[in-house]
Amino acid sequence: MKLFAFLLAAVAMLTAGAADDPNRFEPRASEPYAIRGGLPNFYRKLHDGKDVRIAYFGGSITAQNGWRVQSLDYFRKLFQNAKISEINAAIGGTGSDLGVFRLDADVLAHKPDLVFVEFAVNDAGARPLNIRRSMEGIVRQIRKRFPETDICFVYTVTAASLNDFKNGKLPRSASVMEEIADHYAIPTVNMSYEVARLEKEGKLTMKDARQVMTRVSGDELNVESKIPTGEDGKIPFAGDGVHPYTNTGHVIYTQSLMRALPVIGKAGTPGPHPLPAPLRADCWDNTSAVPLNASGITLNGPYTELPATDPAARQFANRLPALWRFEPGASIEFKFKGTKAMLYDLYGPDSAMIEVTVDGKSRRLRRMDGYCTYRRLALCPLADNLPDEVHTVKITVLPEKFDKRQVLFERNRGDFDKNPGKYAPYYYYAGKLFLVGELVK
Repeated sequence: MKLFAFLLAAVAMLTAGAADDPNRFEPRASEPYAIRGGLPNFYRKLHDGKDVRIAYFGGSITAQNGWRVQSLDYFRKLFQNAKISEINAAIGGTGSDLGVFRLDADVLAHKPDLVFVEFAVNDAGARPLNIRRSMEGIVRQIRKRFPETDICFVYTVTAASLNDFKNGKLPRSASVMEEIADHYAIPTVNMSYEVARLEKEGKLTMKDARQVMTRVSGDELNVESKIPTGEDGKIPFAGDGVHPYTNTGHVIYTQSLMRALPVIGKAGTPGPHPLPAPLRADCWDNTSAVPLNASGITLNGPYTELPATDPAARQFANRLPALWRFEPGASIEFKFKGTKAMLYDLYGPDSAMIEVTVDGKSRRLRRMDGYCTYRRLALCPLADNLPDEVHTVKITVLPEKFDKRQVLFERNRGDFDKNPGKYAPYYYYAGKLFLVGELVK
């Protein structure tokens, strides 16, 4: 009897532990779309012939000249009396963890009527807890600022996540996003559903090796395929299993959207969207983005605020209006009250090693990876999951050198051999401080 009671108690403890696990999730069924509250305000403005602004908020799949461009053209042809403009807020290689911080500058500043959110692929490796925090933060920031702005989540696919869709399930990131969509009555379009069906029926090849993508962001992803059908008679979806060809894979995405939107567009009643209590009290709806010359941030040592004519500043001016270059020995210091801090910085061939010290504890970070034959935007994690109190942070650029050729992927080492001068400097580039909380001045 005692043994039975012990076993019952053990099972109860295990069950309670699973229920309390913040990273637990239930895989959701893969369906073509979910209507929920529809897009009533967006469609009312379209039918009334008003000015309408559509924000495309996502990663490199949205940055391509694919479903974003094609769907915008679809809306313009269908609603010719409306003046429809685009807000291109897509950045390759980024997920909702950056999105929640750049939402204000990249999306809300342009007063959108509809926001498409595409982060499921780039959130594939993120913990469910952080997906919940960032995606709910995105939704709540939009709802607080513009209660009549409609939102639609869209789900894309990669070779790595295809089996989930083929087995009738959404992958982890999309399943977690469905929780947010349920709570806030947000419609979702599963643009991967048709891709999985075609592949399962032997009509589509997910990855065609005749085209190879070697970069994770930038204009290189805007590939215009010359091969709408493969030699095997199958549809070649993408060259790399991730970024679709614009005239095959992206067309499938756009057609999926075109089938779903007329149904979704009939749902809901125009007016302000309600804002229920958050699913998570610690969601990231109180974010702030602070330039590095703000009061409360101290810059020391050799550094330069780059002029607008500088190649690095010019390249990233649309995301970072101001960009600083720090040399070895330079430092950034600040205090903040909150739970999380990051720097919006650059990875690149001329990047250095930095030391991050938070409340007296230090660690080193290298701001270069195997792709770095070029510069790209990145997020530098400074502190996370801290108590909601005042913290002291210092970032120091180290004089330490490292083997940059060895850091590069083998396929990129030829660039180092041809252009060693490009890799010789050791700088740190940063432009904004992202906080969940606020800067202490």
